[in-house]
Amino acid sequence: MNNSGKQNYLFPLIVMASLFFLFGFITTMNNSTIDFLKNAFNLNFVQKQLPNTFFYGAYILSVPVGLMLTKIGYKNGVLSGLAMISLGFFLCIPGVSMGYYGFLSTVSVFAIGVVILQVAAAPYVNALGSPETAASRLTLTNALNSVATIIAPIFVSILLVTPKLESGVKMENSAIQSIVKGPFMAIGIITAVILAIMFFLKLPEIKSEENESAGQEKKQYKSSAFKYPHVWLGSLAIFLYMGCEIGPTSFFPDYAAKLGIQGVNPIDMLKYYWGGMMVGRVLGIFILRKFKPALILTICSIGGAVLLGSSFALSSSAPVIAMWLFLAIGLFHSIMWPVIYNLALEDLGPHAKVASGVIATSVIGASISSLLMGKIQAVTGSVVIAVSLMFVYYLYLVFFATKGSKLR
Repeated sequence: MNNSGKQNYLFPLIVMASLFFLFGFITTMNNSTIDFLKNAFNLNFVQKQLPNTFFYGAYILSVPVGLMLTKIGYKNGVLSGLAMISLGFFLCIPGVSMGYYGFLSTVSVFAIGVVILQVAAAPYVNALGSPETAASRLTLTNALNSVATIIAPIFVSILLVTPKLESGVKMENSAIQSIVKGPFMAIGIITAVILAIMFFLKLPEIKSEENESAGQEKKQYKSSAFKYPHVWLGSLAIFLYMGCEIGPTSFFPDYAAKLGIQGVNPIDMLKYYWGGMMVGRVLGIFILRKFKPALILTICSIGGAVLLGSSFALSSSAPVIAMWLFLAIGLFHSIMWPVIYNLALEDLGPHAKVASGVIATSVIGASISSLLMGKIQAVTGSVVIAVSLMFVYYLYLVFFATKGSKLR
């Protein structure tokens, strides 16, 4: 009976992997479309920051979502997330016709759906098999997420056959609506179809209490996920990791300008950073089956710090090499997220759903870290000093890998 259960985990794992692809695709497609909307609405600097604020701000609901999952289960959580995503994209079409703030209000609807999906999917993947290979499974699903981040902008560029925007000229809301209607409706319909398929699929409802009773002994758990130190330390690790992930992408254009390399499009060059993350996640599927996640997180954190420091050291004497070292950091960042997530969810049993919500809340670190580094750059006038904050992040991640993740 036990072996049969394990064999049955393959299909639900494929389903979960497809969902990771879906919300990676949606996040990137949303960002790509928002770029067009920023120009179309002729926004000022502060207004341009609001789409990410509305989108990532939804992660503040992660803990309530985790609590909700304890009541409704993983599958119903996934169905709820898909329903919110589909509804949100359909609402975006009339939302755009009501102007920029009408559009932002609808962004928050599908953002909540993405949060529900992410909080439900990660611990589910964690539970679909042995704890020893959980990090490898999460890395596999995140590899598909990475593929989606590369495909989505291409998909958007094909669908958004837009007229050339005149600089500083605001478009009519009806014109913007006609342009975005196709891609948003397509995503809404595709998500609704996935929702219908998921509704009729028979996915196992993972109950940690059942898993623990495989032997005669039952593990004793604390009364709440909030009483486990490694959950909170892992949440902080995700928060700081988000600063590591978006730091290079947010500040590379300014860093490239400082290097003074001619004939390079900084935005175009970022594909190598994301490509490194995708390659690293594919390799990580196999690496994490042979080595302990804590060791891999330590090596990746030190490796990222070494590449960043080497890039700074060579910025004057060998700017081209410095640029490539900076972009190569993506390779070391690639499997940090699933490894941290896995370490933070260890030994939680029935508390995994709530803990997943606590940890997912820390994704807001993406917006806070970028603002903090931007403020440092504004005060000091140095992009190098601003990005050097990543060394602090790496130091904490080494602490979490070697010590913090073991605190129970």
